[in-house]
Amino acid sequence: MKGCQLFWLKKGFSKENVDTTLFIKNDGKDILVVQIYVDDIIFGSTNELLCQDFAKLMQGEFEMSMMGELSFFLGLQIKQRKDDIFINQDKYIKEKLKKFGMENVKPQATPMSSSIKLDKDEEGKCVNSKLYRSMIGSLLYLTASRPDIMFSVCLCARFQANPKESHLKAVKRIFRYLLDTPSLGLWYPRDSTFDLHAYSDADYGGCKIDRKSTSGTCQFLGNMLISWFSKKQNIVALSTTKAEYISAGSCCAQVLWMKQQLLDYGIDVGTIPIKCDNTSAICLTKNPINHSRTKHIEIRHHFIRDHVSKDDIVLEYVDILHQLADIFTKPLDKERFWTLRRDLGLMDLS
Repeated sequence: MKGCQLFWLKKGFSKENVDTTLFIKNDGKDILVVQIYVDDIIFGSTNELLCQDFAKLMQGEFEMSMMGELSFFLGLQIKQRKDDIFINQDKYIKEKLKKFGMENVKPQATPMSSSIKLDKDEEGKCVNSKLYRSMIGSLLYLTASRPDIMFSVCLCARFQANPKESHLKAVKRIFRYLLDTPSLGLWYPRDSTFDLHAYSDADYGGCKIDRKSTSGTCQFLGNMLISWFSKKQNIVALSTTKAEYISAGSCCAQVLWMKQQLLDYGIDVGTIPIKCDNTSAICLTKNPINHSRTKHIEIRHHFIRDHVSKDDIVLEYVDILHQLADIFTKPLDKERFWTLRRDLGLMDLS
């Protein structure tokens, strides 16, 4: 692949700064994008003729075969139509349901009960840790196209060292949910805008074991979900404000990376709004003065203030009913879960 890269650079491609496996060539108003993954190459263009010319160029210089239009890649099924693209992992889900003997179980409407509170369950019955880790690994790979199971999978993944029967039951519940929704996937309409915006939320003290909070963020281009995140925070936040502030900092880092990536494509998104449902956390990003609300927050979390002052980002208030990142911070009831799942852009085209 190194020979390919040198060849492309000589042919007028530019190697991008953020993603060094991405190469771009501009031809007037059109653009040709080439992405490398190990020994596979994915390319696309705003002009079909550029794709045809690139294919001929590569086949004339290197020994390689053309597999045609992208329809399956790294377990992702990609359905390209005239006005949209649909991505899911239907085939992968069915394979894993069969592997773990979950094909004929009772389906569930949500991946996790809204009342569940998992802990170490030290008095619980031990289960096969190898099986548990295999199930978790399969589910983690599924989160590439299924943000609706992100929180549930990440929560269950915390107990891989010493899984108990209660933990295995929670994992099987996720598979029972997948049995009910195997064809669900992400929908990307062609007419969507390229306005980058994000949602940031936190579940204060949600971990039953150490009372650490869980951060949840998601990023959109127009109405297209392009990134999501759910993770237990590294420190114990002393207030809801601090938990939300730390989550917003993580979201800020992600959108700044995306902003630079879009610049490589020639798209300047300007100031990026991050929607947060905590007014105190929003005020902290605008107030450079340390006081009782901020003195216990590590300096590394305060970089968000610098980017607010530079107009790179702006925190905006959103009410809890429209806080889409809520699905990444806690288990929800069926109605709330289904609403947020739909708003994230998850659909079943079948």
